[in-house]
Amino acid sequence: MIGTDDFWALIGASATATGDPEARLAWLTDRLAERPAEDSVDFALRLDEARARADTWRLWGAASLVCAGLCSDDGFHYFQAWLVGLGRDTFERVIADPDALADVPQVRRLAGRSVDDWDDAEWPDWESLDYVADEAYERVTGVAEGLDDAVAAHGRVLSSSPDPADEQWDLDDPAELRHRYPRLAALFPLPAEGGVAVWETARP
Repeated sequence: MIGTDDFWALIGASATATGDPEARLAWLTDRLAERPAEDSVDFALRLDEARARADTWRLWGAASLVCAGLCSDDGFHYFQAWLVGLGRDTFERVIADPDALADVPQVRRLAGRSVDDWDDAEWPDWESLDYVADEAYERVTGVAEGLDDAVAAHGRVLSSSPDPADEQWDLDDPAELRHRYPRLAALFPLPAEGGVAVWETARP
């Protein structure tokens, strides 16, 4: 069984094992594949629970500001997984105060640079974390794409896109962004500022 503490311990251990995102995914998959199939299900459920806590308009606005508006539904879904990958301490700080992203080294390295200059590995997304439990479950059971059915047996359906329940607001409103995220606004240009005339709605 993988509880919440075990889940975060695995995420942290993967970062200790290697700093490469792809190598971390392989490490996590290998560790889960050494365990009973139910542990892969538990991992998927714990990731989904963490993602639910990050699924807010408050955080989506901060992510959009960092990414110059390039934060579509998919982009924010992958951002949530990226935030999980930063570890439990950072995750908890940012969930409590999304403006705390301004203190995250991986975010600060992006400040003052055009998104066109970001390497793929620098983008704050980690889409493939969603596939770790699927691959491990298939290795253990030999059943391709069997994880969803196993999750359904727990009466659950894994999230596939954001669905925030808090109050929605205009993520493109520069005054609102500056008010909500003063530290991030000092690092990243607001819409119609810093040469960014119009934000896009999807990453190219």
